[in-house]
Amino acid sequence: MILEIVQYGDPVLREKGLEVGEIDAKVKQLAGDMVETMRAANGVGLAAQQVGVALQLMVVDVEDTEDRPSAMFLGETEVILADYMPLILVNPVLELSKDRESDNEGCLSFPEMSGEITRASGVRCRAKRLDGKEIIFEAFGLLARAIQHEVDHLHGVLFIDRMNSSAKASVAGRLKRLQQRMSRR
Repeated sequence: MILEIVQYGDPVLREKGLEVGEIDAKVKQLAGDMVETMRAANGVGLAAQQVGVALQLMVVDVEDTEDRPSAMFLGETEVILADYMPLILVNPVLELSKDRESDNEGCLSFPEMSGEITRASGVRCRAKRLDGKEIIFEAFGLLARAIQHEVDHLHGVLFIDRMNSSAKASVAGRLKRLQQRMSRR
């Protein structure tokens, strides 16, 4: 089922998600609905907060993004991304590489808005899958960026919080309009 994507100004976007205890049918249904919602919105990632649920649950799918390459490693072995997409992560914890890179980023909760964001060029992620098994992997490229973006959401951090002051100033008017629209709901 396609869910409504919460937009900037909704307080749930600033909530730190609760850890998922048991991965039950309700969590699995939410994850499936999030994948469907993300794909319908042409996104590469979605956090539970973005559909109004403050949980440590996120989905990512970078399979069809050849213009922005990605890599994923289990141990020393690079895996075929298609075998792991969509990537559904429960209670993810990240270790960030020291190397940084800047790139343009958008967010489904901020329609038609993007900005230059500096992030770690790689991540090491430990999380649970929907089957309850732990997965530990390294990610680079767009996959690393998308994972960092969604994990930020799980902690109530938004991509605008990572913008430098000039980038934030350039979107200030649109942010104000989004907040006003939300307050009228």
